[in-house]
Amino acid sequence: MELIEQLTAFGLTRQEATIYITLQTDGELTGYEVAKLTGISRSNTYTALAGLVDKGAAYAMEGTVTKYTPVKFEEFSSNFIRKLEMIQKEIILKLPARKKETDGYITIKGDQHILNKLKNMLLEAEYRIYTSVPMDILKLIEEDLITLINRNIKVVILTDQPYNLDGAIIYYTKNITNQIRLIVDSIKVLTGEIEEMQDSTCLYSKNRNLVNIFKEMLQNEITLIELTKTN
Repeated sequence: MELIEQLTAFGLTRQEATIYITLQTDGELTGYEVAKLTGISRSNTYTALAGLVDKGAAYAMEGTVTKYTPVKFEEFSSNFIRKLEMIQKEIILKLPARKKETDGYITIKGDQHILNKLKNMLLEAEYRIYTSVPMDILKLIEEDLITLINRNIKVVILTDQPYNLDGAIIYYTKNITNQIRLIVDSIKVLTGEIEEMQDSTCLYSKNRNLVNIFKEMLQNEITLIELTKTN
């Protein structure tokens, strides 16, 4: 993802993001100087500069001529996230209570959506998690697993490469490839495969029968690994 696109995730338009980068590079600039450096029309430049000031990404420095200077990204982004967190809390308080979660089957598509669901399920764990994931996915959720261990939640991991994580029970198996399996508190399951971005698909469910099937599959796989070790 290019830098300009990443900045738009923090509420900036593409023109505002372009000008913000220019201010970071060249320092204090007038609107005329910004327009000259970016090739953006003067009217659009002044509109974008006003937007940056309004959004807290730049300061206007009054003097003989008005100059603009960028707010450090760490400060700007922290303020943006803090505002979103406040709005999040307000929305949660105002939203009507959710009906009981369905026991049906939900299809989740796309790498990022699957990873988000995987992480959120880990955060929701209260007692134990069993997960079977390849090493590249395991690295992406390592911090979440450490958080669970610190909360004294049982963490059992099956992965395709030798791996060490203090406090976790780990089994090594070559039979994982690109599969993802996660069981949380014996009440919810996520299963599927990570392929190309558009082809990745996982199934999420709280269906008791499906959860029990996957629990038994993982238990059988763990038993086989342990028997192989002893032999």
